[in-house]
Amino acid sequence: MGPTRKPNVCHRLSRRALGSFSRDAGVVQRTNLGILRALVCQESTKFKNVWITHSKSPIAYERGRIYFDNYRCCISSVASEPRKLYEMPKCSKSEKIEDALLWECPVGEVLPNQSDYKSSLIALTAHNWLLRISATTGKVLEKIYLASYCKFRYLSWDTPQEVIAVKSAQNKASAAARQAGIQQPVLLYLAVFRVLPFSLVGILEINKKIFGNVTDATLSHGILIVMYSSGLVRLYSFQTITEQFMQQKLDLGCACRWGGTTGTVGEAPFGIPCNIKITDPPPLLFEVSSLENAFQIGGHPWHYIITPNKKKQKGVFHICALKDNSLNENLFTVTASGRVVKKNFHLLDDDPEQETFKIVDYEDELDLLSVVAVTQIDAEGKAHLDFHCNEYGTLLKSIPLVESWDVTYSHEVYFDRDLVLHIEQKPNRVFSCYVYQMVCDTGEEEETINRSH
Repeated sequence: MGPTRKPNVCHRLSRRALGSFSRDAGVVQRTNLGILRALVCQESTKFKNVWITHSKSPIAYERGRIYFDNYRCCISSVASEPRKLYEMPKCSKSEKIEDALLWECPVGEVLPNQSDYKSSLIALTAHNWLLRISATTGKVLEKIYLASYCKFRYLSWDTPQEVIAVKSAQNKASAAARQAGIQQPVLLYLAVFRVLPFSLVGILEINKKIFGNVTDATLSHGILIVMYSSGLVRLYSFQTITEQFMQQKLDLGCACRWGGTTGTVGEAPFGIPCNIKITDPPPLLFEVSSLENAFQIGGHPWHYIITPNKKKQKGVFHICALKDNSLNENLFTVTASGRVVKKNFHLLDDDPEQETFKIVDYEDELDLLSVVAVTQIDAEGKAHLDFHCNEYGTLLKSIPLVESWDVTYSHEVYFDRDLVLHIEQKPNRVFSCYVYQMVCDTGEEEETINRSH
């Protein structure tokens, strides 16, 4: 078990006021987070439910901001009570935002515009526009028209905060084509951009004639990951693919002639042609078999996480070295967000007859492991969020959640510094959001604030 000596917050604050730290700015930040960690975990600190709201559209959370109505409405959760930051004008169904990523200003780079130093929401609309929106005002700062030859639907980071991948929906052959035995060779498209200022890397097609009977593909950390129904996962270098198979380099805002048509790259109706077409199988970097294509890669040195390709192994994760496929024998917990947390997981064993663990995550700034445990009593479940010391596994604090927890619903729980947020999806697309704020215990019970969005 870990040490029992508790940190003295007053002593830390006194040392900070006297400047008793290294000149390294990171030391001050780590000290501040250490003070916050001590405040979060002390017995007298409570997390009180301060806000409840419901919505007929999905609710998203990102770094202190809650998004409603397909990202059209933004609520700040940083204040003692959530408050509206902005609400964008109503739009047609074709203009709604399908997916979005929060971009934050990189450190140490000189940017072209003053507004570039503030956070932005990179958003993808239903009619194939890629937008950069001010995260504080909702004003559209940049817009790019992607294409008309496919339906783009998903956004993800290739390199976090630097390179994004925009993935299309998968092409489906019509019923008549399937009946005639005609197959659609192109499964999907991937559009890749560097952000701020936006610059195009290229648009790549994933073709079954090249990759075989592929079922999905994505881009991560410069690696093209291709998946098959058998559980096989194959990895390719995206840089090598662009160098070998880019037909023509395209620049946003520049005139272009493509297929007998002339237009401006990134403007409607011309958009961006698919300029990376693979004509031969690219060099294979690596392949592995995993249940349901569950595969993540990262770390230093490089490791990958898979689930052995057997149904009875569902829920089991293997962490292997990329260089030689050797299984890492150290004990790890793999969190819902994909982080790997070194821990003695036997300290967190659940008891299915009493309570079960539903969500495990890691708050990296406070170095705390958060675990949602649910106790089922007849038809109703009650949940609590537990904070464990990441180094020793010691239970430091337990926070009861006031709302009932139905294990058949979809749940997301975020622990972000002094905030706990629970998003629940009920049947018939009813979404609920519960916000908890860290408060000092005054010894008086306050009523929960209920509001409907």
